[in-house]
Amino acid sequence: MRCQGGGVILNMASVASKAGLADRFAYSMSKGAVLTMTYSVAKDFIGDGIRCNCICPARVHTPFVDGFLKNNYPGQEEEMFAKLATSQPIGRMGTPAEVASLAAYLCSDEAGFITGAAYDLDGGFCNLR
Repeated sequence: MRCQGGGVILNMASVASKAGLADRFAYSMSKGAVLTMTYSVAKDFIGDGIRCNCICPARVHTPFVDGFLKNNYPGQEEEMFAKLATSQPIGRMGTPAEVASLAAYLCSDEAGFITGAAYDLDGGFCNLR
């Protein structure tokens, strides 16, 4: 990126990097490392025209979620899905398309003044619980 005059690094952290979650020690620790790595990389390479940011999503409805519910809560998938979705202040999980939209924006020239930022994509989880 230095040779080409700059670029963008976009990391995926999690709300777990910013909030204490029960029974998520290792996951939270690793996502916290991603968050602080983002800040360090942004600071270290700002003079090279390299921007670095991260997205901190809460629950996103993916096939992984469906598989997890099927394997761990057979016959209770709908009930458990509703419980997970409504635990978000906005009342639902995020979508992969919402994550992709934010990612595309942060990697675009329109976001050229954004670096060293962590974006909560969390339906209000971090600030509105």
